[in-house]
Amino acid sequence: MNKLKESRLSLIVIATVLLWLKTYIVYKTSFDIKIENWKQEFILFINPLSFLLFIFGISLFMKEKSKNRYILITSFFISFVLFANVVFYRFFNDFLTIPVLFQTSNMSDLGSSVSDLLSVTDFVYFADFLLLVLIVMFKPNFISSKPFTKVDRRAYFLIAIAFAFFNLGLAETERPQLLTRTFDREMLVKNIGTYNYHIYDVFLQSKSSAQRALADGSELVDIDNYIHANYKQPNDEMFGIAKGKNVILISMESTQNFVINEKVNGQEITPFLNDFIKDSFYFENFYHQTEQGKTSDSEFLLDNSLYPLNRGAVFFTHSGNEFNATPEILKDYGYYTATLHANSKSFWNRDIMYDSFGYDRYYSLTDYEVTDENSVGWGMKDIDFFEQSIQHLKEMPKPFYTKFITLTNHHPFELGEEDRLIEPYTSGNKTVDNYFPTVRYTDEAIKLFIERLKQEGLYEDSIIVLYGDHYGISQNHNKAMGEFLGEEVTPFVSTQLQRVPLIIHIPGQEGKTLSTVSGQIDLKPTLLHLLGVNTKNTIEFGSDLFSNDKMEFTVLRDGSFITKDNIYTRETCYDKKTGEPTDIAACEPFIEKASQELEYSDKIIYGDLLRFYEDEQVHNSALIKSEPEIDKN
Repeated sequence: MNKLKESRLSLIVIATVLLWLKTYIVYKTSFDIKIENWKQEFILFINPLSFLLFIFGISLFMKEKSKNRYILITSFFISFVLFANVVFYRFFNDFLTIPVLFQTSNMSDLGSSVSDLLSVTDFVYFADFLLLVLIVMFKPNFISSKPFTKVDRRAYFLIAIAFAFFNLGLAETERPQLLTRTFDREMLVKNIGTYNYHIYDVFLQSKSSAQRALADGSELVDIDNYIHANYKQPNDEMFGIAKGKNVILISMESTQNFVINEKVNGQEITPFLNDFIKDSFYFENFYHQTEQGKTSDSEFLLDNSLYPLNRGAVFFTHSGNEFNATPEILKDYGYYTATLHANSKSFWNRDIMYDSFGYDRYYSLTDYEVTDENSVGWGMKDIDFFEQSIQHLKEMPKPFYTKFITLTNHHPFELGEEDRLIEPYTSGNKTVDNYFPTVRYTDEAIKLFIERLKQEGLYEDSIIVLYGDHYGISQNHNKAMGEFLGEEVTPFVSTQLQRVPLIIHIPGQEGKTLSTVSGQIDLKPTLLHLLGVNTKNTIEFGSDLFSNDKMEFTVLRDGSFITKDNIYTRETCYDKKTGEPTDIAACEPFIEKASQELEYSDKIIYGDLLRFYEDEQVHNSALIKSEPEIDKN
């Protein structure tokens, strides 16, 4: 019996050491964690240990028959969590959060994207678990140690606690205020480890749930004062210039700005967009500001002019909130509002969220004739999607506010030979190489759609807005992207790659390229002002892109920001002219402002503060809904 006890107790040490070493190896091989000095490397090496000691140490209090079973189940579960982070990181260049794990309704639609991220060699991530199973089955003689007494157990957990405090203490010396700067998940994983990060994430999720319960309207006062102090007057010449016009928004899946006016294999990647911008307002320094919610985040930014959350997607975590979204506002002006997207209603929880935003109709998968012939990758091909959508547009009451969400240019960027208008790039990187033909296909789909709008008499009576929703090529493909760009993808270049196209076509207006630094958060006030809707008394963080006083300042969700002259990312200030690091003093005036905006927006979402929007005590009459204001001229 003593020998059996020793064997099972020894399994704790074996399981801990195997998972500890495996985690460190995964850090170095599967994640792109930046290490700047020996202390950071040492912290990275030890950070899994305290968690593993605690979690496996629980077995010391179990009966003999349960110990091995607990160790095996725990080892498998931890390995699965680690592997899930690896797969998620392969595409999103990010780590999982609790809200993302609960977005299970999306899983059935991921299809080829997930399978493309998996490899037959991925079984090695569970090799240590298989070894533990063999040890339990065959009980080799070399596995032995003395039984643990009560004193031994106390000593064991004291050691575990000591490791935890030692790790956290070192991390705090390397990165002060580590646990209060939660927008940087890589920093958390690097310093406290993947497993402790997930525990901390559970704490954050519980905290966010409590925030709503404890929130009250008084929290809106400071936010409202900040927003009104930063309000920019609309351009007199542009305000109301599209009053009464239909609005057609097209979300261009995964389309980054570097493809505009660029060629691959000697052929234009976006020939139609290149021509279309000549007759439109084209914003060449327009950035996506999405996070883990990706396309749904871009929709949230578009309709609310609030920042998405740093964890999960607002579409899932706060779909029951009160919002003051563009569709709800435009109803007061006689607009019919709809979203068209040939995907299942529940994907990204859109059927629930669109109701919260005030959309009249969601044209989803059931409103389209989807076949194997007109589908690829994530679903219906863009050309067929737009063609079938024309009939929906013709049947809508006028004026309408519509949003089209494309699909074909979605990872893993699949396209049949019959649909290819240009050949793939030849870097040897499958993701990067296949990206260009699918971008070209979407460009062609938009061209055909615009032609149909003209044929149906809808073109001249509509403003058309084309925008990229988020990046398509993640930082995991920097080597291939560097080859295409002809330069190394530094943090500066990587931030510049977060630019996405924004093209606003207004009938009768001459085209113009604008270099104003801007982001998706600016779309709501811009569109409403073009339609003649006053936004002075609304809660929003964006500003009119056509305003003469617009501040050239755009915040990304990870805390990076861009100004007219500088880019701030990864705690480094870069000069935009040289692309090289410069004195941090050039960025310091904006660091607090960027943090404050993200904090204020988070408070609104976590506390569901817009439910207090009509509360008179918040800001006299400033937050009271009144009759719609519109330019009568």
